[in-house]
Amino acid sequence: MSEQLWLSTLQKNRLIAVIRTDDFSLAHQMALAIASGGVQLIEITWNSDRAPELIAQLRAELPTCIIGTGTLFNLKQIQAAVSSGAQFLFTPHVDPAMIQLAVSLGVPIIPGALSPTEIVTAWRSGASCVKVFPVEALGGANYIRSLQGPLGHIPLIPTGGVTVENAQEFLQAGAIAIALGSHLFPKKLVANNDWESIAKLAAKLVQQLI
Repeated sequence: MSEQLWLSTLQKNRLIAVIRTDDFSLAHQMALAIASGGVQLIEITWNSDRAPELIAQLRAELPTCIIGTGTLFNLKQIQAAVSSGAQFLFTPHVDPAMIQLAVSLGVPIIPGALSPTEIVTAWRSGASCVKVFPVEALGGANYIRSLQGPLGHIPLIPTGGVTVENAQEFLQAGAIAIALGSHLFPKKLVANNDWESIAKLAAKLVQQLI
């Protein structure tokens, strides 16, 4: 996927759902539920149960969705993730070698950064956009807003503190998109296998953000 297409996809969808669980079947159900609610960008964290297998399966089952992965820490994981079919990659940190490898493979990579120096380093290394994590630690949406003056040309995706309730605020502050996980999957609903309610929650959020 080209960088231009990736950025336009983010601007259109605005929401990336993050699934992290040690139960393969549960992760599968979670993905199907939010997809039925209209979420098109889904991240399966690499440390989830059988992540490569699930990514490949979801690519086949959800052809209208874009399936990526995250929590990648090294070059070997980048290679394995792309081989499994991941269409975008998130890392919790800035590693120029990982960024350059992903770029060479033609897969968008979104490294995690917090300070302005880290954000600029990631951008100059070739990242298509930058994950601001954990954004809650530096003031949430106000921090994203404060970065717009000097760094407004760098597309930012805040995570770590984004909720269903404040998601819109981050977009209004200048974020190109937001990523959130557990808030899309309330524990009680998951425990009761209430996938319909989770789909409705996702649908409501999608409508708010588009």
